[in-house]
Amino acid sequence: MDEKALFTKFWTHETKTTGTVLARIPEGSSYRPDPKSRTAQEIAWQIVCEEKMIIEALETGTVAWAPPPMPAAMSDVLAAYETQSADIIRRWTALPAERWSGSLQFFGHPRSASAMAWSFLFDIVHHRGQISTYLRPMGSTVPQIYGPSGDEP
Repeated sequence: MDEKALFTKFWTHETKTTGTVLARIPEGSSYRPDPKSRTAQEIAWQIVCEEKMIIEALETGTVAWAPPPMPAAMSDVLAAYETQSADIIRRWTALPAERWSGSLQFFGHPRSASAMAWSFLFDIVHHRGQISTYLRPMGSTVPQIYGPSGDEP
């Protein structure tokens, strides 16, 4: 298995888990653990936008961060995530090898495209972890992520 195929396998697995975590965010929750922290819905929207941005960056060779406004309802954030997830997996699979092994412009600096893809995947997993720590204080439950949780043994 080459690196792009390995990445796509991990992306596919992590996407399913991320969708499960996002689905646990209660509608209308404004919980934040600290006034400086973002809400779970705001973090979820960042995940949606980051996933779209990184695949577009590898397809075009240039990073463009211009996220649209966050939807008012968490159900709309989740719907956007679910709609784009299958398409992004298809796009990773179809990405030409030269794009994967090439470089892209990251805010004016050339960077390895594959390294940026992995970095964004790890950042998305990090943000998913943030959300998982919000779930119980918001009155929800924590799903299994890499194994059993206190709510799903």
